[in-house]
Amino acid sequence: MAHAAPKPKVLIFDVNETLLDLETMRTSIGKALAGHDELITLWFSTMLHHSLVTTVTGEYHDFGKIGVAALMMVAQNNNIEITEAQAITAIKTPLLSLPAHPDVKSGLAALKAQGYKIVSLTNSSNKGVETQFKNAGLTEYFDERLSIEDIKVYKPDLRSYAWALKQLQVKPEEALMVAAHGWDVAGAKAAGLQTAFIARPGKALYPLAAKPDYVVKDLTELVQILK
Repeated sequence: MAHAAPKPKVLIFDVNETLLDLETMRTSIGKALAGHDELITLWFSTMLHHSLVTTVTGEYHDFGKIGVAALMMVAQNNNIEITEAQAITAIKTPLLSLPAHPDVKSGLAALKAQGYKIVSLTNSSNKGVETQFKNAGLTEYFDERLSIEDIKVYKPDLRSYAWALKQLQVKPEEALMVAAHGWDVAGAKAAGLQTAFIARPGKALYPLAAKPDYVVKDLTELVQILK
């Protein structure tokens, strides 16, 4: 879907699912949930839900710790026994070694060659994303890595996007947020940024939010639009 928006000065990428493929986590999370693979999506949603609980209550907990707590909650609600140590192992090890989606490296390289400043903005910790990028071979494509850990306000709170823009010294309309999550593009759009939704399999836009500027199936398509 093309749009007549002005070319952005900076491209801001979400990380998990947008750039990195979470499929490899399904095995470990499913195993921790006694083979109930259908609960994996519920776990991720529960993690996101409670990251926002911490934000609206004025607290902060590391995203990884929220993930562990969410996994234990889902297990408890489905009468599955799991220890905190088992939950940590199920999440941490695979999360740090996720592979990039097939279109990501070539897409980022093309966007970089076109002269775009490329930045990541994630709910994960600074150290976590540094490790993820190193293991996935993505470090070289990024000019900056930003984590909400530094402001302790989770996306899609509008303050998280405003903080990122301040770090990058750009106006909202000069930045394009790229994400495979409807909630992320909804937040960025409400904060005044241009947005691009990558329609990864199983991902849908939030129908009640403002429509993104672009909807693409992968980074290859986004490269063509931003030429």
